[in-house]
Amino acid sequence: MTDDKHTNEVQWRDKLSPEQFAVCRMKGTEPPFTGKYTDCKREGIYHCVCCGSALFASETKYDSGSGWPSFWDVLSENSVEQHTDTSHGMLRVEVTCQSCGAHLGHVFEDGPRPTGLRYCINSASLDLKEKS
Repeated sequence: MTDDKHTNEVQWRDKLSPEQFAVCRMKGTEPPFTGKYTDCKREGIYHCVCCGSALFASETKYDSGSGWPSFWDVLSENSVEQHTDTSHGMLRVEVTCQSCGAHLGHVFEDGPRPTGLRYCINSASLDLKEKS
């Protein structure tokens, strides 16, 4: 798959687990407190499970108590895109991978300093590359 934004549904289904496909390609959400990275304290960089793009550094991860991995900043300003999300009768800001468009989660303005942001991200959308 060379052009991830143009990868078709069949290719994504072949590459991803059913849970990863439901979250990343169908804008689903894993149940709270069930994701493999919710309580993870290992150091490294979190990458998009779909395309491998670097998204978040472990140094910005914190325990928000929300049930999903939370970060107070992205790795770079080119890591993610933000979109208005009015699904489920709420007004939220969806976060997607800038490279392949995968749904990652949402960002809220109730996070810690220095940004005040809480990127609430599904574990199913992430792949941690640990520091060696």
